[in-house]
Amino acid sequence: MSKEIKKVVLAYSGGLDTSAIIPWLKENYGCEVVAFAADVGQGDEELEGLHDKAIASGASECHIVDLKEEFVKDYIYPTIKTGAVYEGEYLLGTSMARPVIAKAQVEVARKVGADALSHGCTGKGNDQVRFESTFSALAPELTVIAPWREWDMVSREDLLDYLAQRDIPTSASATKIYSRDANAWHISHEGGELEDPWQEPSEQVWTMTVSPEDAPDKPERVTLSFDKGELTHVNDEALSPYQALVTLNNLAAAHGVGRIDIVENRLVGMKSRGCYETPGGTVLMKAYKALETMVLDKAALKYREQIGLEFSHVMYDGRWFTALNDALLAGAESFAQKVTGDIVVKLYKGTATVTQRRSPNSLYSEDFATFGADDVYDQKHAEGFIRLFSLSSRIAALKDQQK
Repeated sequence: MSKEIKKVVLAYSGGLDTSAIIPWLKENYGCEVVAFAADVGQGDEELEGLHDKAIASGASECHIVDLKEEFVKDYIYPTIKTGAVYEGEYLLGTSMARPVIAKAQVEVARKVGADALSHGCTGKGNDQVRFESTFSALAPELTVIAPWREWDMVSREDLLDYLAQRDIPTSASATKIYSRDANAWHISHEGGELEDPWQEPSEQVWTMTVSPEDAPDKPERVTLSFDKGELTHVNDEALSPYQALVTLNNLAAAHGVGRIDIVENRLVGMKSRGCYETPGGTVLMKAYKALETMVLDKAALKYREQIGLEFSHVMYDGRWFTALNDALLAGAESFAQKVTGDIVVKLYKGTATVTQRRSPNSLYSEDFATFGADDVYDQKHAEGFIRLFSLSSRIAALKDQQK
């Protein structure tokens, strides 16, 4: 706290932590605090009254920036093109939102002439790395303040007492069962009974999707249309990236699609257990992969899968604004130029199953693939192919026999 700070822009959510951070920054740094909130599709309930709440907590201003379309078009869609899935299951919902939020926070800081940035991330989580890596890449001259790594408060009770002593209103209570993070792509759930990996999640964990057991008994089919890797239509209706995702969320959530329960490796070294709901994203990823398999050959698809594996860690680790990220996205974008066509996905009791696919760039040929009679494929040619394909194994075996 030795460096003099005049104005700081805080990533503000309106929750208990950031409500306490505003007065704490003013008291400990003697600075003006500007609150910044990002609308990434988390819903009106979380944003309602946010401006007044920030001012009541001591902020001089509150900037609420609409990032919904930018988030989906410039961060979610490129990630889909890479096929990235972290550790085989996690669709990177929290990770994808951080670079667009942190970038907008820097822009607000420049706009108001701030000399510092602040966030409410704890010292245990991934988000501190994601935010601060973006700050380093885009505004290395700005000081970063992370209160959870500085103050001596350690519990929700401490924070509530701190606010009560200063007559700052809050709707938070001492008991917070779950920690949740929502945006247009997903909602995550941690804490409560989920801290015991042997404990099955209760139904109160889930807030976005219908239980698969309670989902409709009749399946529903949805058609997704892509042009060069971009989703353009849902059920033949032209929609913006954000509206297309909202539509898929509504359709898939009603059928219980998109629930996962995982233990993941955090960047900081510990494991954490989380439940995630990504209904529209699950459908979108399945559809995209199905179209890819139609238009990319074996070698191209294999390399795109390698890009996806590497990119999943780049995204999870908060390395969006890096040269490696740019290279991986450029490679995925090149493959995406072929991903044009239509996919039909059947939604039924927690499952999303691709049932139909077509593309003008399809490499599938019924003439070649048929099990019936054909005039285009001489099966005798396979013998020579196999002999050459396995030649190295044949030579090695002959050497062994000579020994």
